[in-house]
Amino acid sequence: MGLWDKIKHELIDIIEWTDDNSNDTMVWRFPRFQNEIKNGAQLTVRESQVAVFVSEGKIADVYQPGRHELTTANMPVLTTIRGWKYGFNSPFKVEVYFVNTKNFTDQKWGTKNPIMLRDAEFGPIRLRAFGTYALRVSDAALFIKEIAGTQAHFTTEEVTEQLRNLIVTRFSDAVAESKIPVLDLAANYDELSKFISSKIDPEFGEYGLKITKFLVENVSLPQEVEQALDKRSSMGILGNLNQYAQFQAANAMEAAAKNPGGGASDGMGLGMGFAMAQQMGQMFNQQGNASAQGGPPPLPASGVQYFVAVNGQQQGPYTQNNLQQMVQQGTLTRDTLVWKNGLASWIKAGEASDLSSLFGAVPPPLP
Repeated sequence: MGLWDKIKHELIDIIEWTDDNSNDTMVWRFPRFQNEIKNGAQLTVRESQVAVFVSEGKIADVYQPGRHELTTANMPVLTTIRGWKYGFNSPFKVEVYFVNTKNFTDQKWGTKNPIMLRDAEFGPIRLRAFGTYALRVSDAALFIKEIAGTQAHFTTEEVTEQLRNLIVTRFSDAVAESKIPVLDLAANYDELSKFISSKIDPEFGEYGLKITKFLVENVSLPQEVEQALDKRSSMGILGNLNQYAQFQAANAMEAAAKNPGGGASDGMGLGMGFAMAQQMGQMFNQQGNASAQGGPPPLPASGVQYFVAVNGQQQGPYTQNNLQQMVQQGTLTRDTLVWKNGLASWIKAGEASDLSSLFGAVPPPLP
């Protein structure tokens, strides 16, 4: 460095900082030549800044926003010139650190690994969570002493990993202590955020930092558990499974009616589907009634089952109850062909001894 450059550094002392290139700088050290600050130097501290002076290795003072005329331990120009015996290296050194006190928003936090918890409804489960938070420097001198140290340029990236670990630890403890069921967590994000913020704010204060906003954005279960919950929700939406099964059977019958050219196999499938729908509906009704009454379900229906010929197509098998309904609806008459296991061929329903009682209350067709 030439003599003129040294003289300019001795004559010019305007100390200020404008962060034009980044939004994540927390601490910036003013690059003064040989760290020499003279009497009468002009210090400009803008809003959302403070200036921390470190003299002879110790924090000397903290300047708030405004314009300040400085009186420092360094000698003025003449005294520095008389210090040639030190090779222009004054023994009085002052470092100026600008600390950004604005809110650093949109800081991310999240769990790297699932958190193991015990839920009252599901038992042991694993949770993942993530969110955002905002922080600012509340005590500049403490922050430099505990975190930034003597770094000339310090950013949020250098401290967020430690803060994230602290947040996740306190979040896990807070969720476990709250005893909030997993399915109710979404309705308590606001309360949970405030509770966690109150727990971690004192620990941030030990670093000279303050949490100004903490948000829980999402708490999720493992994928396989969410899929099981989706199936459980679908069953709840279906409601009366007996009516649903009958509705499905009716749709199948309507589709078959629109396709009259279908083969016998289509008719057989339709009949079997209708019978299965009725049986499934009865089974679900029986299970639902048993659950509501607190006892075991009734024994399954026993007895002979018959196949029925309808429009030249085989349908069934049907139980006695199903056949009774068909008689009442007029779809099963004494002349309808039926067959059961053990018969050599199809016979009329009126000729089957165990079906004769079905027609006792029904008059025969008019001649």
